[in-house]
Amino acid sequence: MIGKGRIKAISISKERGTRKTNVSAAELRTDFGMVGDAHAGSPKRQVSLLAAESIEKMIAAGVQVSPGDFAENITTEGIDLLKLSIGHKLKLGEHVELQIVELGKVCHNRCKIFEQIGDCVMPREGVFAKVTKPGQITIGDAVELVND
Repeated sequence: MIGKGRIKAISISKERGTRKTNVSAAELRTDFGMVGDAHAGSPKRQVSLLAAESIEKMIAAGVQVSPGDFAENITTEGIDLLKLSIGHKLKLGEHVELQIVELGKVCHNRCKIFEQIGDCVMPREGVFAKVTKPGQITIGDAVELVND
């Protein structure tokens, strides 16, 4: 069961491959991504998600990190992102809908996050999506699977 969760953090950055800054809310646009983020406008990986539970694994391993440090846009809590499949759709808040397009990623170069902390969980546990329905999201909004 994938479950139902909530948005724990929302993060943006002006540059790719860097730690992101937490914000309280964000606008997501169809086929664009998160307004104000360096990855917006990408044809495929418009929005990145990482579970707070994945970040907690890194903390348990002795790394001092927090939401946004792995360059994820949305940090979720309570929903098992690792059980999602490509094509699954998630509803965030009242209106936003994301479609999963990639599970994990290939890192060809060591990113700034890896250089700073010696590991990056995004290639293993990050989830990437495109925006299929636009809207505003805020911290605490519900995250739920639209289709099984």
